[in-house]
Amino acid sequence: MHLLPHQLAGYRNGSVFILNSMHTPLPSEALTDSMETLFNLIEQEPEPAVRAVLGHQLFVFIHPYFDGNGRIGRFLMNAMLASGGYPWTVIRVQRRSDYMDALEKASSDGDIKPLTLFIAEEMRFCPGF
Repeated sequence: MHLLPHQLAGYRNGSVFILNSMHTPLPSEALTDSMETLFNLIEQEPEPAVRAVLGHQLFVFIHPYFDGNGRIGRFLMNAMLASGGYPWTVIRVQRRSDYMDALEKASSDGDIKPLTLFIAEEMRFCPGF
């Protein structure tokens, strides 16, 4: 994807679509309020693992940027996991399709359980866990 310079700063100002997904991200007009709500929910959640999984899923559901939402979402997930003493968790390349399937179930079907189980499985492959 080729981005114009003005698309690199701030939230996106147009529509985006996710390849091979039934989920359509929120319209750009809803991003500011949605992100504020997301950050408030994260701040109020006492359990770091819950913050990490839900924070990641809701961030990619909102899809606030034209590009990099998955990478930023995984980084935020890991920052929230680390804040609770959990290991940095890498989604292994060979499990990418399982990860995308779990995200799809969460975003399109409202079923967060497969994503939660997937992340827990991937954590077992991390050093120090």
